[in-house]
Amino acid sequence: MSAIFEMQIDSETLAVDELAKITGSSRKGDQIEWLSCNGWTFHKNKSGEAIVGRLYARLKLAGISPASLTTSGGWSPDFSSVR
Repeated sequence: MSAIFEMQIDSETLAVDELAKITGSSRKGDQIEWLSCNGWTFHKNKSGEAIVGRLYARLKLAGISPASLTTSGGWSPDFSSVR
């Protein structure tokens, strides 16, 4: 799975035509509706356009939940044997 992180990235966000291809629409409102209905995380810029991260999109399109890549709880030292 590390290969997905080693792919060359031209831009950190999807281009307008890439987002239109994924959502099936070139209209901002329809893209935002599709992204919301399909559980995609996105941001809107000042002009109301949806902004989607490229790595996030690669993971979603590959069927990998981006949330599954985060650790829960983290590491903490065990001081139980220290006097």
